[in-house]
Amino acid sequence: MLDKILIANRGEIALRVLRACREMGIRTVAVHSTADRDQQHVLLADETVCIGPPSSADSYLNMPAIISAAEVTNAKGIHPGYGFLSENADFAERVESSGFVFIGPRAETIRLMGDKVSAIRAMKEAGVPCVPGSDGPLGQDDKENLRLGRKIGFPIIIKAAAGGGGRGMRVVHEESELIKSINLTRSEAKSGFGDDTVYMERYLQNPRHVEIQVLADQHGNAIHLGERDCSMQRRHQKIIEEAPAPGISDEERQHIGDICTQACQRINYRGAGTFEFLYEDGEFFFIEMNTRVQVEHPVTEMITGVDIVNQQIRIASGEKLPYSQEDIVVRGHAVECRINAEHPRTFVPSPGRISHYHAPGGPGIRVDSHLYSGYAVPPFYDSLVCKLIAHGDTRASALNRMHTALGELVVEGINTNAELHRILVRDEAFRAGGTNIHYLEQKLASGAD
Repeated sequence: MLDKILIANRGEIALRVLRACREMGIRTVAVHSTADRDQQHVLLADETVCIGPPSSADSYLNMPAIISAAEVTNAKGIHPGYGFLSENADFAERVESSGFVFIGPRAETIRLMGDKVSAIRAMKEAGVPCVPGSDGPLGQDDKENLRLGRKIGFPIIIKAAAGGGGRGMRVVHEESELIKSINLTRSEAKSGFGDDTVYMERYLQNPRHVEIQVLADQHGNAIHLGERDCSMQRRHQKIIEEAPAPGISDEERQHIGDICTQACQRINYRGAGTFEFLYEDGEFFFIEMNTRVQVEHPVTEMITGVDIVNQQIRIASGEKLPYSQEDIVVRGHAVECRINAEHPRTFVPSPGRISHYHAPGGPGIRVDSHLYSGYAVPPFYDSLVCKLIAHGDTRASALNRMHTALGELVVEGINTNAELHRILVRDEAFRAGGTNIHYLEQKLASGAD
């Protein structure tokens, strides 16, 4: 077992990793920017190292500084959390070549799945269902691209191979718009990601976002932990997640889960990962794989009893998975609300000092947050400040508990989007289950409460 881990992240996920380490008897090193010296995990860690100024580029994305911090503290492993360098193959490679354990997949796996074109190719070879598309990067031949577009059928979505998080995408409704849209997406991809490779797929009109959580060790064992529904989104950013997904049968869950675990074995996957799908009319279509722990991992932990971060560390230490697929039993329902430091209607970021913070409690309630009264939310990073998770025997029970928890949550001194969540958990369509990925955007555009 790794006896000291450096946590290369900040905020609630850094605190989550620290707590997992504490429970396992592992010493921790917290790295932080000058803006984050008062972060809760920094105050609780066994050792701390300042790695740079507030800018992410000079701190949390500064590979030499993070590796140097691991060297001077004699850490054995580095946990990247999510975001920042968590899916950076070069970082994983440098961590391992420097003699440390990267708590995540191998660099070659991250590289394979980080490029959307190579990921789709690999998944097709592994038997994972994919959205009909160009089956590779688009060339410069306009006539050939038009032929492909007609074959796929409109509407089509053009995607940057190096994109993600909703960036680098353009929907094309008419054949006459295709070539111009390809060129525009190429230009934006080159500017935003340094890679102008693009591909195209059929644009599904009313899909849901359903994802499969997997765990795999380096001994060839792999399991899935069921699915999550992450369809409540704004600008491709998830707002509410839940598990299991409404309307997915046990047979569907087992079928797509088995496909994903077999794919893990085929690509020699190691660690925690998530296969993301669009789900429409009873069919799953692969869109990407996240080779890290997800923001929404708590809902899966609540319904399965599996500690995903604990398992990440054990797998990285060389241990075998302690579970077989038959050991995984889904119990009840869980919902997660992402509380962001932003205005609930304009979505303008709201950094500032927390004058008063009160976390909700009660049966089935979990709070993952680094907030405390007096803490100042900095303006330099992602606006996520708290995750509320509610678990119940049924979906209705979980939603009712979430409504109560949102009513108890107090965050004074800044704006948060808690008001939006209070509206959504009472929304009739959402409570009925199965809303698609466009629902929230349409609701916001209509101005309806």
